[in-house]
Amino acid sequence: MTDKKGLRRVGLARALSKLGYCSRAQGVKLTQAGRVCLNGKVIRNPETPVQIGKDRVAVDGRGIQAEASVYLALNKPRGAVTTASDELGRDTVYAFLPERQTQKWIAPVGRLDKASEGLLLFTNDSEWAARITAPETHLDKTYHVQVAGTVEAALLEAFRKGIRAKNGEMLRAKRAEVLRRGDRNTWLAVVLDEGKNRQIRRMLESAETEVLRLVRVSIGPLVLGELPKGSCRRLTSDEKKALDLAMRTKTCR
Repeated sequence: MTDKKGLRRVGLARALSKLGYCSRAQGVKLTQAGRVCLNGKVIRNPETPVQIGKDRVAVDGRGIQAEASVYLALNKPRGAVTTASDELGRDTVYAFLPERQTQKWIAPVGRLDKASEGLLLFTNDSEWAARITAPETHLDKTYHVQVAGTVEAALLEAFRKGIRAKNGEMLRAKRAEVLRRGDRNTWLAVVLDEGKNRQIRRMLESAETEVLRLVRVSIGPLVLGELPKGSCRRLTSDEKKALDLAMRTKTCR
């Protein structure tokens, strides 16, 4: 929503997120705790309208200025959990980010479970992250999956037609094909355009097929490439533009 001067109005908690200070959920908690001021006045309603670019927002008495947008790609190693902190003391994906980024608010775009590896994005641009993960965007995500034993054509066809998970949910892949076969295992390429929680693992579990490794190798036009495991880098401007274009194209279809 914009006013007559073209300034955008959003809720206070969302404004904190858009300014790159914290997530929207964290903004709600900060506001309700009375730690946020709007134009010098303590505000406890996280939905209070804010004109970004005009109104003054402060947390704990410190004025908040818009942070430059950051877009990072991490090659997540196996064993790291996709969370900021872990009550069990396990390594988190934040351990692999540059120190200057961990000192600011930045969040993963979607998730990879503890046993999975590969391409994981981070950003402080919450609206962009929401578009990347939105089901209606249908942005292709490609995974290379190593499974035990050989894979028959019937399993690949079932991936495309749908496999009913143990909880009754019907799960489908956009594409599934064999990359290479070995004596004891097979590598598959699986493309999802509407990923659900642990979707590939749940499909293979229902098909009684053991997953040995699962690596996300691309998100839309962005590929993992030669980025070393555990390493992180900024997206180039061309990569960011390509992702934006892919999302617009998918949404318009």
